[in-house]
Amino acid sequence: MSDSPLIALVEDEEHLADALLFNLKAEGFRVHHEADGEAALKWLLNAPERPRAVLLDVMLPGMDGFAIARALRSANNYVPILMLTARDRPEDVLEGFESGADDYLNKPFDLSILLARLNSLLRRMQWQQESVPAEPIPEPEEVRDIYEFDGKTINFDTLEIHASGKVTRLTLMEADLLRYLLVREGRVVSRKEILEEVWRVREDTDTRAIDNFIVRLRRYLEDDPVRPKHLLTVRGVGYRFVIGE
Repeated sequence: MSDSPLIALVEDEEHLADALLFNLKAEGFRVHHEADGEAALKWLLNAPERPRAVLLDVMLPGMDGFAIARALRSANNYVPILMLTARDRPEDVLEGFESGADDYLNKPFDLSILLARLNSLLRRMQWQQESVPAEPIPEPEEVRDIYEFDGKTINFDTLEIHASGKVTRLTLMEADLLRYLLVREGRVVSRKEILEEVWRVREDTDTRAIDNFIVRLRRYLEDDPVRPKHLLTVRGVGYRFVIGE
């Protein structure tokens, strides 16, 4: 089964880890397990074979899941991360997204839900598996894989932005937010709409995480991030994406 997907499981709860190892292997995955945060990061950065996805617990000895996700993204490692957390506050979910996670799952969870989320991540990363169709967020308008404007190219198939002579890789959460704004080009999108429709956070929470995502996207896209001409703030409401001429 050497051609089966390799999954990294980072979980220190022994009983949960044993159950996940058994069931993931039964589903045809190969699994590498780490129980310590620092050891997990070291393996992820130096693994001879990069895993296709990481199931990453938040509360870990040595280094927590948020720090691991940030370190991976800082090292330009964009392996899909499904964060497992007993913290169900929206603020904690958004901290996971800010750290670079692509999806989250609250503990306790049903195995069928975890497998569905994991397989969704694998499908959405079709730049690694071109034969498997992507599963984008349902959109009210036509969704394209490639957008070109103002000398810039956004490729949602490869999760890349080509702008100002350089290529920037997007996490799935960054790509989901940017696509959501792009297909609603010219329309004001509220922070509440982003929380509920893009990130599935349906409670009142601090929206600073969204602002931080917008700041990052502006750095990727705008010639002058301080004076953006594409990703505009609508004060007191949200954001509006303008392609321009």
